[in-house]
Amino acid sequence: MSGHSKWATTKHKKAAIDAKRGKIFTKIIREISVAARIGGGDPDANPRLRTILLKAKGANMPADNITRAIKKGTGELEGVTYEEVTYEAFGPGGVAILMEILTDNRNRTVAEIRHILTKHNGNLGESGSVSYLFERRGVVTFARGEVDEDALMEAALEAGAEDVVEEGESMEVLTVPGDVEQVKEGLEAAGFTAQEAAVAMVPKTRVAVDEKTGVALLRLFDALDDSDDVNEVYSNEDIPDEVLASYEG
Repeated sequence: MSGHSKWATTKHKKAAIDAKRGKIFTKIIREISVAARIGGGDPDANPRLRTILLKAKGANMPADNITRAIKKGTGELEGVTYEEVTYEAFGPGGVAILMEILTDNRNRTVAEIRHILTKHNGNLGESGSVSYLFERRGVVTFARGEVDEDALMEAALEAGAEDVVEEGESMEVLTVPGDVEQVKEGLEAAGFTAQEAAVAMVPKTRVAVDEKTGVALLRLFDALDDSDDVNEVYSNEDIPDEVLASYEG
């Protein structure tokens, strides 16, 4: 899930490609291992792990992959130790970008990220330069054309959600981070099928961009997403729907 903005729609479409799916699996495995290392391998006692497992199941990750990732995190199996880092940046049009990184070599990663940003007319920012523009929220995503929006809003509020927003081709149900699993289960009990459920950094406001800037941003997001070390990319852009519909990478 990259951005929890209209970019998420593009990423969902691309996730259907096998090669892309394999990269998504690799990133989720890292997330699982880090969560298990920090909070233990029991999902019932580790809320962070429990939330990441929702993402793994949403991506149809095989159970064996999940089990191995947990065991690597807890030390039952040998594995690489990843460090969590957050980078803040500015993209074309002054768009704020927040990147969550999982890396085993910080020097290598920062050099790669700086190269990608420079190539796409962006630049790294100082710590705190854009993070204040985002807030951590639970997000449960549904395909907009497959749900009755009024019914979803009613069911979401009954399940304990805070809000429901339209994001391109998706409807996003917003919750406090600790309630995302409970809200997802409540909505599925009401007959709705979620595309994804996660805890994410959601922009407080958005920056409207023109067609040229929108395409440049999408190319930047593609390049960042192709980096093995970039786990999530969040941004506060508002790319026109027609640009998203015509973009092919």
